[in-house]
Amino acid sequence: MDRTDQNCQLLSAKALAKLLSLSPRTVWRLRSAGKLPKPVCVGASVRWKLSDITLFLKCDCKIEEFRAIREAEKC
Repeated sequence: MDRTDQNCQLLSAKALAKLLSLSPRTVWRLRSAGKLPKPVCVGASVRWKLSDITLFLKCDCKIEEFRAIREAEKC
């Protein structure tokens, strides 16, 4: 998968749970606690960008570090 594909791919809570070896309920709990990257809402559906999750994992799942990198990319 190249970088363009990764930037466009969206994951459901179920797919994200599978990727992270968690239950879907735990994904929703982490989202509610602000411990996951912000998802994208498409209508009533909630999805996470694969590129955000990949960076989040590279940051050892440290949301503060992830947010700092994303903020720096905006500048």
